[in-house]
Amino acid sequence: MEQSDVVANGNGKFKTPSSSDMQYYYQCLFPFKVIFNWLNHSPKPGRDIVNREFAMAFRSGAYKRYNSYNSVQEFKTQIEKANPDRFEIGAIYNKAPRERDTILKSEMKPLEKELVFDIDMDDYDTFRTCCSGAQVCERCWKFITLAMLVVNTTLTEDFAYEDFIWVFSGRRGAHCWVSDKRARILHDLQRRNVLDYVNVVRDRNADKRLSLKRPYHPHLVRSLEILKPHFASIILEEQNPWQNDEHAFTTLLPCLHDKNLIDALRRYWSENPNRSSKEKWNDIDVIASKEIKTSRKQDYATRLRECKEDMVIATLYPKLDIEVTKQTIHLLKSPFCIHPSTGNVCVPIDMKFNPDQAPKLITLQHEMEQNGNNVEKTSLQPFIELFQQHVNKVMKNDMGTVKRERAEDGETSLEF
Repeated sequence: MEQSDVVANGNGKFKTPSSSDMQYYYQCLFPFKVIFNWLNHSPKPGRDIVNREFAMAFRSGAYKRYNSYNSVQEFKTQIEKANPDRFEIGAIYNKAPRERDTILKSEMKPLEKELVFDIDMDDYDTFRTCCSGAQVCERCWKFITLAMLVVNTTLTEDFAYEDFIWVFSGRRGAHCWVSDKRARILHDLQRRNVLDYVNVVRDRNADKRLSLKRPYHPHLVRSLEILKPHFASIILEEQNPWQNDEHAFTTLLPCLHDKNLIDALRRYWSENPNRSSKEKWNDIDVIASKEIKTSRKQDYATRLRECKEDMVIATLYPKLDIEVTKQTIHLLKSPFCIHPSTGNVCVPIDMKFNPDQAPKLITLQHEMEQNGNNVEKTSLQPFIELFQQHVNKVMKNDMGTVKRERAEDGETSLEF
């Protein structure tokens, strides 16, 4: 039996999956049928699965693209045989990807793929103090939860999408998969347009003022109302990033609009070191009130309020990996894969999730040994059921879309 490595990630020790562990997982636990139906939008094999690209990544560093499968049995058999560390999902092409070597590359054209978003904890590290690097805890996971809430609201209210689900990346992030037909058929320019609309905090350089245009777009007004109630508890109290005076000088002061105010705060904090983030945030208003009395600028208070609103957006608004979203051909790790560094299953999640709830492969193996190899009695089953509910909805809505399109085509043909 191949040995697995035991490593520490800051949250205790865990066993990284060996190739035999992964083989067991694919043979006994991975929900191939549910994934197959989700990507095919129907239980009966059709173009959406037959022409779907899968890529496999191996622990040796090898990476094999342009795999495709005609049935769920072939899908399962080939993944088990190859035994990758993980496999990734790509676009639906006009031809089966496995035929790529027998045709001209120019003949292979991507037709559809889910609209996807990727949010990673790394992009919050400027304001995250409870953990660092690959570490994630319930407190800093709130950044991801709030990001999910904002994106969910945007997808629902601004784009009228219904069929989307979030999946834990397995370590410190989350992926959103939007399966609505209207989202799947977006071409690259349209995907970039959606991304530009959602991706507000584009510059991750925290020593520059965000300075968003006023008046805010209605989408930003709504997002601010979602985020503002959480700013004091998450940023000022739990994370407290600005208690470090130097950090406050480099990431908080540059966000203010007035040089005199910045200089006055710098002097005050230098004379009164290590004041908490909450105290420093209040200091801004106290010292600014003195500046307003000596200033003839009537908009001073308004501009200060706008600076503070921009800081709420800069710290808490979703920070997206743009490369994942903007191209139809981009591949993304499949739900229910195992993260090779943590042993966590990449499970579908809701707003109540925190990373400690993710099943680990080693735990699932023990559960299977104890219950007679019954997947339904493992801690993975609730996540499979959550995903199955989503897949049922996707298939139902997709069938409804097809029927509407056929009816419209029929009406159109009757007119001629």
